[in-house]
Amino acid sequence: MEKFLKQYPIHTQIQVPWGDMDALQHVNNVAYFRYFETARIDFFAQLGLLEQAQASGIGPVISENQAKYIKPVVFPDTLSIGIKISNIEKDRFIMHYQAFSHAQQKIVTTGSSNVVMFNFKTGQKAEVSRELLDILDTHQATTP
Repeated sequence: MEKFLKQYPIHTQIQVPWGDMDALQHVNNVAYFRYFETARIDFFAQLGLLEQAQASGIGPVISENQAKYIKPVVFPDTLSIGIKISNIEKDRFIMHYQAFSHAQQKIVTTGSSNVVMFNFKTGQKAEVSRELLDILDTHQATTP
């Protein structure tokens, strides 16, 4: 856990709800996309980017999600979701997720999202702001 926390100074803890279990008695695969979403919003909030998006009308939208399931998770457990950034371009970047199980003391799921900046006023793609670029650079993955 210590290594995980050092690697992901901004992370989100999620207590696995009983209702996320499926008929095969482990967390259903779709639940991880909600966990990633929760961590993504928390990541933006911890960096103050939600206020910036509300003020400017420009914010992130997801164009693609991916997950790799390594080990099944069962209730009760707590997951810490860490995020790193890669492939920063003028209007997009990729967020990489690592889900660390407190019960198993290991990474149980990884994933990624392609994030595109979007101007909600015009309905068009937008460029990543200089401020956001600087923040994303500090959380860039060395090896995604």
